[in-house]
Amino acid sequence: MELRPAIGLFGIVLAAIAAQLNDAVLNAALSDVAGNIGLSSDTATWLQTLFITGQVIGMCTSPSLGIGFGFRRFALFAIFLNCFPPLLMTLGGHHGASVLILRFIEGLGSGFTIPLILTIALRSVPPAIRLYALSVYAMTATLTPFLATSFAGLWIDVVQDWRFVFLQPFPWCAMAAACVWWGLPADKPDWKRLKQFDWLGLTFVATGWGSLTIVFEQGDRLDWYNSALIVILTALALVSLPALVISERFARVPLMKFSLLAERNLLYPVMTLLLFLVLSLTASQVPLNFLMQVQGYKPLQAHLVTLAVAVPQIVLLPLTAWILDHRHVDARWINALGYGLILIACYGGAHVTPSWNRDQFFGWQLIQSVGFAFVVMPLLLIATNSIKPDEGPYGSALVNTPRAVAEGVGVWALELITRLRGGLHRERIVDLIGQNRLQLEQFGILPQGSPRVSDPALAAANTEVMRATATLTTIDSYVILGSIAVVLMIALAFIPKRTYPPRIALAGQ
Repeated sequence: MELRPAIGLFGIVLAAIAAQLNDAVLNAALSDVAGNIGLSSDTATWLQTLFITGQVIGMCTSPSLGIGFGFRRFALFAIFLNCFPPLLMTLGGHHGASVLILRFIEGLGSGFTIPLILTIALRSVPPAIRLYALSVYAMTATLTPFLATSFAGLWIDVVQDWRFVFLQPFPWCAMAAACVWWGLPADKPDWKRLKQFDWLGLTFVATGWGSLTIVFEQGDRLDWYNSALIVILTALALVSLPALVISERFARVPLMKFSLLAERNLLYPVMTLLLFLVLSLTASQVPLNFLMQVQGYKPLQAHLVTLAVAVPQIVLLPLTAWILDHRHVDARWINALGYGLILIACYGGAHVTPSWNRDQFFGWQLIQSVGFAFVVMPLLLIATNSIKPDEGPYGSALVNTPRAVAEGVGVWALELITRLRGGLHRERIVDLIGQNRLQLEQFGILPQGSPRVSDPALAAANTEVMRATATLTTIDSYVILGSIAVVLMIALAFIPKRTYPPRIALAGQ
């Protein structure tokens, strides 16, 4: 591969890192940032929701728009969208609905950026080194999101200035823009393709995928179908998503070519990627929530737990690419080994007790890290080998869209586990305390008589109930999410076919 295209692709990777950090770091520091920009806790939740909604719309349309406007021109525009909204919010553009609009635009820029890596890699990277290029793309899924807590702790607890949460993408985007400007060729716009742009498909993407992400993100907070908004959005999604599949079948230039999913080796990664990204919460939100609720950790104290997953990816992903680059290595077996390692880590995490701190998580997090690399790289190998060069934009849209949807599904899954299992555990613990109140009063654990609300013993007992509830809910989270690995292993046994490294499988292209 020549130097200039490689530098251009590296610039897209830097822009994708900035886009991912825009999403994840603000989510990790949401309470601190929301207070400083004058948003209520309820309104602040929409910052994450609208970002994901914009992201899923951007991921569906990015490959087609990139071809229409030219990849260099469109990539620079996407980089601009990753910088401009945060700058306005830093300078004071956060009054009323303006901050929500800016956050949606920021999400749109993120959605425009990330699929460009895969689209450009499939066009410009020769088969001999494609696996190693895919390992760089994989870092946006297995490395960058796990750095969010570290950056949040740096800006909030060390620098102690919330503005850096919004300013952090600027160095990344500046380097990315320079690399893209110098490295990518200046393609001429394809005005004919733009005139044939699938506006009907875009409408169904916005009303279908957009509504679905809002339902998953806001459903629990709004009490699901007791909310008119959730009812309306669910109805929109149920109508729009089938309509999207039908409209794309007859569109002259479709955004997403669903007919490609007839290929088993593309269907499997697209289906799996969504569930895998939900499964990855066992290495991020599950231990972080436990440490913050039970041990009272702040991001600066907890970030080493997720850093233990992120840092090894720098070595593990290229190493996994090298392993897969051998004819006798079956990607499906590496994939199965990855699921097995994640399952082992979930089993270990399910033995958590209220006395655990971050040290007890490190070993299991390292196992998760190896498992993630062994899962993501085979998925990308299986998917990209089944996509023809002229189908790259459609394949990129199909592979990347589940990434954005998975974030909303993950939020829904954790909230559902917390509400159902957490509520059940708390009721049972309180019931046991009531049954054994006399004994607890004799031991001085509970105050005797009619206690005051401010009684220290009662406050201490309530704290222990909360700690016990959080611990049991964490165990349930590991068990429930870990079972996804079992489901994926079963799917692996039946859906994908054997494929070989790109230098062998694509030797004739």
